[in-house]
Amino acid sequence: MVNDEIKDVSVEESKEVVETPVEEAKETSEELKLKKIIEEVLPSEEVEEDKKEEEKEKKVKKLSQKDYEKKVIELADSGLTSEKIGQKLRDEGIHPNDYEGKISKILGDKYINADLKNVEDKFVKIEKHYLNNKQDKRAKREKDRIFSQIRKIKKYFGIEIIKKRNMKKVRK
Repeated sequence: MVNDEIKDVSVEESKEVVETPVEEAKETSEELKLKKIIEEVLPSEEVEEDKKEEEKEKKVKKLSQKDYEKKVIELADSGLTSEKIGQKLRDEGIHPNDYEGKISKILGDKYINADLKNVEDKFVKIEKHYLNNKQDKRAKREKDRIFSQIRKIKKYFGIEIIKKRNMKKVRK
């Protein structure tokens, strides 16, 4: 009877000894997982300091209206359309809504309609391809279709429409 009690105790003790390290190992792995999650969710102090420094750099003193207009004209001279000028200004921390007048109004005569410019650029590329590849019938059709788009846009915006040149070969 005494031996039975000793055996039971030793079995119980052995179970505890075996289970304890495994449980501790599980807890430590779970704790590690939680720590990783917390680090991902809650940024460290260094990251927060870096963000604060970036925000300070992004904050730009507000320009005067004249300086803003000069900046817009400079960007237009570099060949950007009004939509790209607005995007570039926002990237620099200058928001166009903070100033009077639209970018297109500030540019005046220098203003180029972005829709028209994009379609004309596409037309030039296709026309160049077609001149080098006369056998390409799809390019010919595409060129005609794009030219039609240009005419529609010019008509909508009230821009003078220049007639299309006759591209047909003259037979000798």
